[in-house]
Amino acid sequence: MAEAVSAAGVGTMRKKVQSYSDIGVALLMVLIIIMMVVPLPTWLIDILLAMNITLGVVTLLVTFYVKRALDLSIFPTLLLISTLFRLSLNVSTTRLILLYGNAGELINAFGNFVVGGNYVVGIIMFLILVIIQMLVITKGAERVAEVAARFTLDAMPGKQMSIDADLNSGLIDEQGAKQRRQDIQREADFYGAMDGASKFVKGDAIAGLIITTINIIGGLSIGIFMRGMDAAGAAAHYSLLTVGDGLVGQIPALLMSTAMGVIVTRAAASSELGPDLINSFTRYPRPLYIASAMLMSLGIIPGLPTVPFVTLSFLMGFLGYTVSREANVQAITAEEQAAGTPQAQSGQAGAGTAGAAAAPGTPSAEQPKAEPVSPDDVMKLLTVEPMEAEIGYAIIPLIDPAQGGDMLDRIGTIRKQMALEMGIVVPPIRIRDNIQIKPTEYILRVKGAEAGRGELLPDHYLAMNTGGVEEDLIGVPTKEPAFGLPALWISPDLRDKAEAMGYTVVDAPSVLATHLSEVIRKNGAELLTRQEVQKLTDMVKETAPAVISELLASLTLGEIQKVLQNLIREQIPIRDLVTIFEALADYGKMSRSVDFLTERARESLARLISLKIQGPDGIITAFTLSPNWEQKIMAGVDGDLTRGWQLNLDPREVQKMISAISRAMEELVVKNLPPVLLVHPDVRLIVRRLIEGSISNIFVVSYNEVVHGVQIKTAGMVE
Repeated sequence: MAEAVSAAGVGTMRKKVQSYSDIGVALLMVLIIIMMVVPLPTWLIDILLAMNITLGVVTLLVTFYVKRALDLSIFPTLLLISTLFRLSLNVSTTRLILLYGNAGELINAFGNFVVGGNYVVGIIMFLILVIIQMLVITKGAERVAEVAARFTLDAMPGKQMSIDADLNSGLIDEQGAKQRRQDIQREADFYGAMDGASKFVKGDAIAGLIITTINIIGGLSIGIFMRGMDAAGAAAHYSLLTVGDGLVGQIPALLMSTAMGVIVTRAAASSELGPDLINSFTRYPRPLYIASAMLMSLGIIPGLPTVPFVTLSFLMGFLGYTVSREANVQAITAEEQAAGTPQAQSGQAGAGTAGAAAAPGTPSAEQPKAEPVSPDDVMKLLTVEPMEAEIGYAIIPLIDPAQGGDMLDRIGTIRKQMALEMGIVVPPIRIRDNIQIKPTEYILRVKGAEAGRGELLPDHYLAMNTGGVEEDLIGVPTKEPAFGLPALWISPDLRDKAEAMGYTVVDAPSVLATHLSEVIRKNGAELLTRQEVQKLTDMVKETAPAVISELLASLTLGEIQKVLQNLIREQIPIRDLVTIFEALADYGKMSRSVDFLTERARESLARLISLKIQGPDGIITAFTLSPNWEQKIMAGVDGDLTRGWQLNLDPREVQKMISAISRAMEELVVKNLPPVLLVHPDVRLIVRRLIEGSISNIFVVSYNEVVHGVQIKTAGMVE
């Protein structure tokens, strides 16, 4: 009970310390700055120097227990703070040495006890430590960090593919995939930071060497010229203090650089450093036997000391024997287990025969029951998203709100816009990264099929020449993905110039949003599922239950869905569902032909259609189809819209008509008017079906779909 209370108290204290840790770090940084400008007493210097050594020792020991580099992801920042702390201590101790000839007990101890009061030995030891740190440990760790950073970045696409494969196969869920992607990003950031942080240690060693040289020269000058000391006395006094200061600073620096080397070289560690070392050296007995024989040979050579080599030879031989015996025991145990498994199963079967018979499929004690495979894990793979966008990793900042991306808000605005303009509810759009495409590329999919593709250059603007601009602009040539217009990707500093020249300039997120809107408009009919139609009928039923009751009495949800899809394909909004459903309820009793019902629904929306095809002046400017063409089409139709129909026309005649209509519509587009073709009601749907594969964004309207009172201006006749 007491132990539990004590553990709880320790946990509470730890939480309190963590809650005030930010204040502690801030105070430490303030102390570092104060140490550089304000003289500190020697007793405080002793404490801070001891803290510096303690920090180096603890950091080095912590790296022994780290299983992966990300467990100590704070190390680059810790290295920077400790280096700055150590340099500020150098400044403080230099001030004390030169001003008072005394820098505290710790520096005196290192200058007298550690090097025996011999400043020449101290200088040599100091230089050796600096050389070891700069040329061996720091340089090696720097190279390892550099290579690790490069390899980590190169391996990111493969790791991302592995994550996507595991996600698609159901081995991990979305949360697990997100966590693994974050770990990959953090690992790349860590090794990149370590590559730069190694320069701190290298610079610290150089700075320590320079500071020590300056201290010796400055100490000799002060001792000889200001305090009247002889050259030998000044050299002995100030050199010992300077060497002690250098050793006190270089020892923790050496510890920190060693810790850096340990953390970047433990890339493939599976456990703590101690067990890894023991397992590595005791896994195979043969190298131990060979080492024992070699040491024994060295021990019996005349002139070489016998006792050390013979002692180590016996130790290696005993260790090899122990490892070999343990390996044999494990091998025998494995064989016994392999041989005993069938016997145990046979024995249990015999017991079941002699006694009560076991139930079929009952697992034995020795054979645990296997976990059943859930079919849900496989069923999830069959789900096809209604809409999704695959993006390269360079476009992620445009999407991720944490990186300042506002694309998710734009998508929400697009869904509202589609609901107001088209009357359709766009399902949620799934966005996921795909490393198999270009970093700057994106793909828009509708029900798994590609519906659009484009490229975006983040931090650039798309400049489009919509006509009338003759000056050239420097940029990357491309095509606007939504409408295929020629365009240029330009740098932000050219935006104002491009707008002044007459270019239409938009940013990268707007390009993606525009393309997404066009894809939704072109494929809106496919997004209207039968389940969505059920929701729409339920919504209308709340305000007009009689209409829905009469409608469903004559038509099925599938037939209603097809009519609504036909309207959406021709860019007719379906927001006025009550009017549409009333028309379907009226004519659904006469025929259940979807084509016939679509034409009647369009006629009921005459006011809306007329408003949609009006020009800026409120007048409908349209081309009409010549009576000859209309008579040919009527004569070539077998059947009618009520019972079903098929068209028998010469393909060459059809192609002539399509070409003539295309030329007429271009005249209206050039005049910035809606491209409208006015035809007889009996041939409207047939003409639309004939030209929809060749001419897009054209309104084929019958006379019955123009509301009374709207002025019609004939631009010409398609002969």
